[in-house]
Amino acid sequence: MIEALEGLAQELAENSAAVPRKIWTDEEFMALPDDGNRYEVVNGELVAVGSAGAKHGYYVSLIHILLGAYVRSQKLGFTFDADTSFKMKSGNRRSPDCSFFSKERLRSLGGIPKGYIEGAPDLAIEVLSEATVGEIHDKIVEYFENGSRLVWVIHPEEKYVLVYRQPEPAALKRPGDILEGEEVIPGFALDLSEFFAEPEF
Repeated sequence: MIEALEGLAQELAENSAAVPRKIWTDEEFMALPDDGNRYEVVNGELVAVGSAGAKHGYYVSLIHILLGAYVRSQKLGFTFDADTSFKMKSGNRRSPDCSFFSKERLRSLGGIPKGYIEGAPDLAIEVLSEATVGEIHDKIVEYFENGSRLVWVIHPEEKYVLVYRQPEPAALKRPGDILEGEEVIPGFALDLSEFFAEPEF
C-alpha cells in the first residue's frame, strides 16, 4: 500500500513537472486590460488581486502619505504605490500595497525604469484585508529572497503592525508603540496611537 502511494506521488510530481509554467514577458504583463483589477503573477498563473474595502484603502493611502513625505524630504529614495509590480527571480510579479526603494539600489539599476523593477523593494508594506490574509506568508518569503530588508504587515481591524526583518516576525507593534524605519529608512518614526486613531468627522 505504501509503495503504491509513493508511486502515485512520484507520478503526480513527474506530470506536474512536465507542464511548463508560463513565463510572462514585461510586454504581456503591461498589455493586460484595464478592467479594474490589479494583477500579480504567481508560479506562472495570473492572479487578480481585485479591489479592497474603504478602510483598507484609507490605511494604504495614510502610510503612503506619511512614509512618502519623509522619504522625499530626506532624499532617501522613492516610494511606490500598489500599481507598481516588482519582478522576482522566480518570474513572479509582486505588488505590495506600498513600498520603498533606496536611491542607491535604483541608481545601480539605472534609475526608475519605464517597466518593472528587478527585485523586491527595500521595504514592502502589506495592509491586510480578507482577500490577502491567506497568501501573505508566501509573499513575505519571496520579498526577502529578492532583496527586501524590512516588511511591515498592517492589520487595520486589530490595530497592529507585524515587523519582519526575515521571513519570521520580529516584533508586534500596537498603539502606544513607535514604528521605526530602522537602518532601512533612518530616522522615520510613526506613532501608532496616532496612525490607528479613528478618523474624526
